[in-house]
Amino acid sequence: MIEKALKGNRSYWIWTLFLGALVASGLSAYYQQRWLGLTVTGMGREASWGLYTAQFTFLVGVAASAVMVTLLHQKELTKTVIIALFMAASATLMSILFAVADMGKPDRLLNIIFYTNPRSLVFWDLLFLSGYLATTLTAGWAMLGAEKKGVPPPAWVKSLLNLSIPLAVGIFFATAFLYGGLPDLSLWVTGVLALRFIASAFAAGMALLILVTLIVKKTKGLDTGKEAREKLAMVATYAGVANVLLLGVQFFTTFYGNAPLLWFSLIAGVVSVAILLIPASRKSQQWLVAACTALVLSVWVDKSAGLLIGGELFPAPLGSIVTYAPTSTEMFVVAGIWSFGSLLFTALLKVVVAVKAEHRG
Repeated sequence: MIEKALKGNRSYWIWTLFLGALVASGLSAYYQQRWLGLTVTGMGREASWGLYTAQFTFLVGVAASAVMVTLLHQKELTKTVIIALFMAASATLMSILFAVADMGKPDRLLNIIFYTNPRSLVFWDLLFLSGYLATTLTAGWAMLGAEKKGVPPPAWVKSLLNLSIPLAVGIFFATAFLYGGLPDLSLWVTGVLALRFIASAFAAGMALLILVTLIVKKTKGLDTGKEAREKLAMVATYAGVANVLLLGVQFFTTFYGNAPLLWFSLIAGVVSVAILLIPASRKSQQWLVAACTALVLSVWVDKSAGLLIGGELFPAPLGSIVTYAPTSTEMFVVAGIWSFGSLLFTALLKVVVAVKAEHRG
């Protein structure tokens, strides 16, 4: 089926070449980091986490949130499950790549593999992510293959989907505890951090999935169904409300909002939830797109400028206040990894659209 990704119109190839160019620029920047280390980034001894970790934190939530679609067991979501699984696989792969980039050099990943330490939360995080990548990609591909043949998915697919549930939960908690295990950084030592990860993940993940299905509908004519979008919007609404409440609690109890971007995150989250809480607005495609976009931006800003940068400089582990600013090298690497994941997701969606078109025919 993969050969279907090698066929497309002019717009498809322009988009593919654009992503390929960004991937190439990211590889060039990472080659520089490979030999010079993290000295080419804005990170250092006191600000040891930066833009890479921010993307990692955001994407693990998006990846793990896809399990909600399989948990709902709603008939209306049947057409959305495969897209959700492929989105999860792409986000998981990007998460792993950002974790590797944050290590400075790729060979340091071998230390985790060959010198396994069960006390290391990074080890558990990467273990859960690797398992989740394998289960979501395999299950999605098997379900697509079964649809192409016009037969039900194999029985073992359900077992894989069931396995993905504890893996997703493991991703949430391992990532949250990775932050909470640093007692010198007071913003991260909070009992609601894991719950915030879950709420924000479901909010941003469902909102992003809605946007993807609308894009596929507009560009490829594949409609996953209005009822499915309404179900996803409802989940995004509940999760968005929980995220805003938890964010507000932490915002005021730890003086979390001294930066303008953090106020943007909170305001964007409140506005998006307000729109989604109105049934008429939630059913309007224009308002739904606006609300989902605002919700995704709110969570992304919260996980970067808010949670990571704000927490790390409040104060730094050695007690001093430092200023972190990402360098051009970091930005090119980030753009390259995002483009690589988007390229993979684009190819998988191309196969999905082609298979479903054949099935309809």
